[in-house]
Amino acid sequence: MDFDRLQEIIQRYESVSFSVTKKAEMLIKEEISEELTSDQHFILRYIHSKEKCTSTELADVFHVKKSSITAIINRLVTRELIDRERDSEDRRIVYLSLSEKGEELFKLSEEKVHQLVGSFIQKFEKEEILQFIQTYEKLDGFLDELIQCKEGEQ
Repeated sequence: MDFDRLQEIIQRYESVSFSVTKKAEMLIKEEISEELTSDQHFILRYIHSKEKCTSTELADVFHVKKSSITAIINRLVTRELIDRERDSEDRRIVYLSLSEKGEELFKLSEEKVHQLVGSFIQKFEKEEILQFIQTYEKLDGFLDELIQCKEGEQ
């Protein structure tokens, strides 16, 4: 591929990636903002999927510093959405899980997000959306590899 064509594709990617991300974040925030921030929702989603995890695991998964996760977790604990439980063998390890209240709120917000995403997913043909998801998953894999390489250099 020639240089000019590559530059055009890069600019299109950057533009559409920024636009889609910002619009999706705004729409999701509108759906769940009464109860949660987007970051809180995604953290509840992750904990729900794992049943329990540590704040270190969350920091790694979300590619942020542990202090950022701790601040969010503290707010969620204060609101009684997350429970903390110390490991019985190593008291330094603290497991996070959704409380009953957190589980209920997560399910409510997840339902709203699914309705939103479903409303625009249905605008695509089945094969289009499946190809898009497959391509997006492939991009995610490439980005994981790039991050691992960069972390290996440090």
